[in-house]
Amino acid sequence: MDIELPTSYVTSPDRHAAVLVAHSGSRDPDMAAQDLASRLLHPCLGGVLFFCSAEYDLEALGQALEQHFGGVTLCGCTTAGEITDAGYSRGGITAIGFDQRDFALDHAVLDDLEQVSLLAAQQLTDGLLDRCRQAGIAPIKGHTFALTLLDGLSASEERVLATLNAALGSIPHFGGSAGDDNRLAGTHVYGNGRFRTAAAVVVMINTPLDFEVFTTHHLRPLDDKLVVTAADREHRRVIELNAEPAAEEYARLVGCRVDELDEVVFARHPLAVRLHDHAYVRSIQRVNEDLSLSFYCAVENGIVLTAMRAAPILDDLRAALDDIRERLGPPRLVIGCDCFLRRLEIEADGIGEAASALLREQRVVGFNTYGEQCNGMHLNQTFTGVVIGQLRRGHGVR
Repeated sequence: MDIELPTSYVTSPDRHAAVLVAHSGSRDPDMAAQDLASRLLHPCLGGVLFFCSAEYDLEALGQALEQHFGGVTLCGCTTAGEITDAGYSRGGITAIGFDQRDFALDHAVLDDLEQVSLLAAQQLTDGLLDRCRQAGIAPIKGHTFALTLLDGLSASEERVLATLNAALGSIPHFGGSAGDDNRLAGTHVYGNGRFRTAAAVVVMINTPLDFEVFTTHHLRPLDDKLVVTAADREHRRVIELNAEPAAEEYARLVGCRVDELDEVVFARHPLAVRLHDHAYVRSIQRVNEDLSLSFYCAVENGIVLTAMRAAPILDDLRAALDDIRERLGPPRLVIGCDCFLRRLEIEADGIGEAASALLREQRVVGFNTYGEQCNGMHLNQTFTGVVIGQLRRGHGVR
């Protein structure tokens, strides 16, 4: 269930907060940009991260944001739903403003995801780190994390993330794949002044505030296994499972007809690859006419997929965030990348209001994704993000 919000919403009028959060439900691009700017702009605003519905006229929205924020660094992406400071929402735009006294923030764009080399990734990350270092906010080591936003329909996540992870080294890294309100027609990232497809935006953030990158999911393994016996790796398509048409074998496993397979079934009955006692979910995107299955993550011949069952989804998220709170203290903000299949499951279970209450309580802002990223891994059906805490000892107080 979506939360009914006023046209614009912000939690705190404190213009000296390290982070400010704002939301607009206006469908008019200029009004939405104006709403955000009226709540986030201040003399020390160093950068804005935003997540918006794909239903906007994106060219007009980009121009309006640039106009109203007047040269402030802007980066973001389209979504499969927004997480505002009031909880789940759809059809609007939510944004985070970073104070330059507490954050050095810069971004770069990768325009050709098919040709990302380690050399190019190293040059990109070195340039971002140099600019963060010049700001003099905090040492780079131990005080820096990266956020990556990727075109969610590019099918390039694994290649790009592996390359970026090698270039980033010990710098923690998370992110999400852009969505388009579950239409699977066109997803966009925003960087260097415009929306783009087949691209990625890499955001480097350096801060004296404590933080922790994390990922969690509520899925537990069952005994049932499916072997991929025929696959089209390039297009992330499984043609056969256990030497049978993939959709038929999956439908048999979950106990329904092929024509009953939809996003809710996929959300409730995910499959995963098991590696070193960890389960990495491989979510199904759709059933094709030839009874093959398209996936959101990489698949290939010979892999064994384990059937998973869902534990209580909100209990798992609360436990994960409470555990980090014990180490970092009360969070200033959690930037969350929440798989859209998790939201579908929450809505199907009728616990949308409880989920929004939990997200508000934990100070989460972010978006529903077509895939999540954590330290070089491309993930599905997870909640992945960063908890930003308080000022670390030894850095003084403003």
